[in-house]
Amino acid sequence: MKARPSAYSDLRRKLIVGAAGSGVLAALGPARALAAGLGSMGALGYAELPDGTLAGHVLYALPGKVPLIKKAYRPPNFETPIEYFRSAITPNDAFFVRYHLAAIPEVKAADWKLAVGGESAERELVFTLAQLRKEFKPAEVTAVCQCSGNRRGLFEPHVPGVEWGVGAMGNAVWRGVRLKDVLAKAGVKANALEVVFDGADHGVIDKTPDFVKSLPVEIALDENTLIAFEMNGKPLPHWNGFPARLVVPGWTGTYWVKQLVSVKMASRPEGNFWMSTAYRLPRGRFKTPSFKSQVKEANEPITTMVVNSLITSLKNGQQVPRGKAIEIKGIAWDGGSGIDRVEVTTDGRSWQRARLGRDLGRFSFREFSLAVPGRERGSLAVMARATARSGETQVEQLIHNPAGYHHNVIQRLQLEIV
Repeated sequence: MKARPSAYSDLRRKLIVGAAGSGVLAALGPARALAAGLGSMGALGYAELPDGTLAGHVLYALPGKVPLIKKAYRPPNFETPIEYFRSAITPNDAFFVRYHLAAIPEVKAADWKLAVGGESAERELVFTLAQLRKEFKPAEVTAVCQCSGNRRGLFEPHVPGVEWGVGAMGNAVWRGVRLKDVLAKAGVKANALEVVFDGADHGVIDKTPDFVKSLPVEIALDENTLIAFEMNGKPLPHWNGFPARLVVPGWTGTYWVKQLVSVKMASRPEGNFWMSTAYRLPRGRFKTPSFKSQVKEANEPITTMVVNSLITSLKNGQQVPRGKAIEIKGIAWDGGSGIDRVEVTTDGRSWQRARLGRDLGRFSFREFSLAVPGRERGSLAVMARATARSGETQVEQLIHNPAGYHHNVIQRLQLEIV
């Protein structure tokens, strides 16, 4: 039984203290937030967020974080502002925060333990953080962690859920040990079908379903799936899973369990709420890999991210002096094949290849840039379209689904040459 009252009370105290003093580095009332365009998706050329969502936006700094765009205080859900996506690596203190459950305990590294076992394990083991560091070869991967619902607020018509804009994502260098090495130590039986993960967070009331996720055994055994305890060369921030979390490159963030405390190998599909009901898509709607053991007649779990891009150097309606070059810069990413190309158009017909930045690996953001001349006065529509090495390309029209996943419509920014 997880300890409940003290953990929740501690989180509540931090948020109250933060709201009253040092926790809030910037707080805008709804009117000021709207005036400043805080978190406005219209400024990025997308459909605008619902009025209630935009009106409720404030910049709020959780302990150890820069001011992020508040989506909810309890559980804490905070979005990264776009200025932090102007480079390939997202700073730890600007990395988005996503939780489903409100009670998030403070876990000390010296006290943390990871239980590994389950019915499809040869033996039950318990590891400390020091043991993981000492007994296993270190591993590192640069990968995008993106909430499955990123851009949900851009859906038209709007769908229920956290109304995220474009900032429920981040890219970091994750370091830890390979999950497959840890599983091998416990012994993987031939009947292993899924690997099930639980974190230290929990609901405030007992009836709240514990946030438990599973992966197909082949993904758990992939060399890129990590138990990570470092992020960009530093210990994980508390809000991003300290002292250890699961890292599943290419797969959406719902599987990246934070404050990992339990890993179990199972011979049957995991049937809890977060696997059997939540985070599911209409069957066959997207060309992403299937989670075969979890497929139902009508739906299946979300798995990998779809190819996407984001222009970060311009705003919708921005005025550009005639004759001055327009610098179009941004980032692109996909579910793990890597970015093949990003193309840009200013007339909706002819597309030019942008220059790609340094390749940090197939799971990472890839920067792109292109300078185009602003020759004639008037309106100019700028669009960027990413294509992955898999051949997948961003879509022109939204693929609607009830949960609001996989928004990767080509961005369109209207500029004024003056």
